[in-house]
Amino acid sequence: MADALIFYTNPMSRGQIVRWMLEEVGAPYETQILGYGTSMKDPAYLAINPMGKVPAIVHHGRTVTECAAICAYLADAFPAAGLAPAAADRADYYRWLFFTAGPVEQAITAKSFGIEPDGDQQRMAGFGSLGAALDALESAVADKAFVAGDRFSAADVYVGSQIDWGLQFGTIPSRPAFEAYVAPLRDRAGYKRAKDIDNALIAEMQPAKPA
Repeated sequence: MADALIFYTNPMSRGQIVRWMLEEVGAPYETQILGYGTSMKDPAYLAINPMGKVPAIVHHGRTVTECAAICAYLADAFPAAGLAPAAADRADYYRWLFFTAGPVEQAITAKSFGIEPDGDQQRMAGFGSLGAALDALESAVADKAFVAGDRFSAADVYVGSQIDWGLQFGTIPSRPAFEAYVAPLRDRAGYKRAKDIDNALIAEMQPAKPA
């Protein structure tokens, strides 16, 4: 049991990113579904993630939280999956994986809260402005199949998930470079398996309609 890979998630969360990564890795894992405001706040889960948020994984008894960190960890923990690029391509790998997890997500969150930094605030905020963050992200994927080197990696799972989600829900505006980058990712078998699993779980969680 100590060697088990346990995945704590809710299908209506950023856990979908880690689900995709796990399906790309191909290793067996156990899923624990947690509820908002209920089991996520139980002492047993707070001992795993004091933030009371998902996703999280426990592997060999060690806990990893935060989607980008989990993706990077799984790529290293399961090298046979080939999801960590060669050393020569690690600069772009780390750069865009954590840029998307940091400035891009911060900028999107600020916008959703109605926060528009002025000129002085943009100098203090790591993301500057949403437009600046998205322009930088566009430069990472424009005319490229992958963000790091010439093959799919864990960075594509994370960056691709953020762009895919943003385009779907309108938090990232449609741009040709974004659409071209994410389209083939949606055709990956791992992506499709992950979506099928989470969509089925979401359907199960919906209240039954009256007859």
